[in-house]
Amino acid sequence: MPLLEIKNVNIAYNTADKQVKACRNISLDVYEEESVGIVGESGSGKSTLAMGILRLLPENIIEVSGQALIEGKDIFQMSHEELREYRWKTMSVIFQKAMNSLSPVHRIGKQMEDIYRVHYPQEPLENIQKRIYELLKIVNLSDRVYMSYPHELSGGMMQRVAIALALIFSPKLLIMDEATTALDVVTQSQILNEIMELEKKLKIARVMITHDVSVVASTCKRVVVLYAGEIMEQGDVKDVLLDPKHPYTQGLLNSFPSFKGERGQLRGIEGSLPDLSQDIPGCVFAPRCPHACEKCQKEKPQAHEIKPRWSVSCHLIKDGESND
Repeated sequence: MPLLEIKNVNIAYNTADKQVKACRNISLDVYEEESVGIVGESGSGKSTLAMGILRLLPENIIEVSGQALIEGKDIFQMSHEELREYRWKTMSVIFQKAMNSLSPVHRIGKQMEDIYRVHYPQEPLENIQKRIYELLKIVNLSDRVYMSYPHELSGGMMQRVAIALALIFSPKLLIMDEATTALDVVTQSQILNEIMELEKKLKIARVMITHDVSVVASTCKRVVVLYAGEIMEQGDVKDVLLDPKHPYTQGLLNSFPSFKGERGQLRGIEGSLPDLSQDIPGCVFAPRCPHACEKCQKEKPQAHEIKPRWSVSCHLIKDGESND
């Protein structure tokens, strides 16, 4: 059974003048100790899906339907008490900007102590401090960080603190929402390598939200390609990124420079995302797709299975076939 099972999830919210359906019938699984990258351009619904899984959506949300099962229990149906337990102890999150998650007027150690005491108010301070020092060591931070303020740390060090906080209760699932985007490429690489080592050591699963295909290629086992709130393609990273079947996946990869092989001209995807406040009868990618036919404009494609756990939502292919 999957650790996390998302079934036909729809999420919509109100803006100043319209209703936007940010996620449409999304279904995917994450198994124990599995790393899954969710990739797509800005506005694809990646962060909305992550916040939906965590029940951290803003107040202007008007629809959350479907199921998000963690260990078989529906997150959308949990009470606040159940959710508080699951959100830290079974699944936790690392956000993009660590500074926004930390109080600027409290020392790092004090903030970590307070988070620990929310769940274990009677725990002796000695035990809490021991756990915090263990976590700082795990994320390659020195003991002095315990008494430091956030502004005394570099961006990479603050991101490591955020990772330590996410691991404080040894969760089974770690959700990273653009968690390394604001870092320079050297620091990003160091932190991602450390996270992969932690996954093996602590036996945790990871969902990584990103627009960077290279991050998914180097750090994830599976990939989910999201566009305009819908899944275009999902499967093993090696299958999808080395032999993409959906025109959108192909477009993403063609717009990304390769460090191997012959030099080639980058080709962006023409056009822009559709208006998600409108009903879209056909394929959401059809207006930008170079292979779109009349059927694509009128009929929603089903997910066709290329092989187990590799599926593509496109009229150009059928089960077990590709559009090559």
